Amino acid sequence: MSSCGRKFLLNPRWQHFATVRASDLLILDADSPEVMKGSDAPDPSAWAVHGTLHREIPEARVILHCHSPYATALACLKDPTLLPIDNNTARFFGRIGYDLEFGGISDTASEGEHLARALRGHAVLVMGNHGVTVTGETVADAFEDLYFFEKAARTQILALSTGCPLAVLNEAVARDTAEGWVSYRGMAERHFDYLKSTLDAEDASWRD
Repeated sequence: MSSCGRKFLLNPRWQHFATVRASDLLILDADSPEVMKGSDAPDPSAWAVHGTLHREIPEARVILHCHSPYATALACLKDPTLLPIDNNTARFFGRIGYDLEFGGISDTASEGEHLARALRGHAVLVMGNHGVTVTGETVADAFEDLYFFEKAARTQILALSTGCPLAVLNEAVARDTAEGWVSYRGMAERHFDYLKSTLDAEDASWRD
């Protein structure tokens, strides 16, 4: 990606994730709608979301979006607020934006724009009735938050499934816990290096 965040990588339209190689990734310009006219145009919803977010929030160097099971279950609650109920859920305290204006498949500029408004100033966006989007300065940072957000959502969904009241941390403790995680940021690179090494051992062709 460029330093200004206007050019970004995106997986090709409808190609199965298991088959994507580095050389398959599209290099797109967030300021150029002409990319949708080419023979290798990206998926319209991917362009509407990722193109708009990179254009409107260039400081979001990496944007990962998925529909992981527990994050999606959380997003489908009438109130999808992630509560600080343990060390990991508190990691995200004050870092999450919420968009509850689901309007179907996000394949229009207006859909992308209201997502950008909800995400601005946050690292994570819970998309009501949809899924989750996570941003970061590096791929490792974004993936680390995506991984731990899914675990956090799982914790809350499992706790709610008991039917018992949740023991929610008070704001001061939650904020201190979130701030305490900042010093662990370098952990993301170490974890991501390990994941890449396991891929290399299984099939290094992803680097092609």
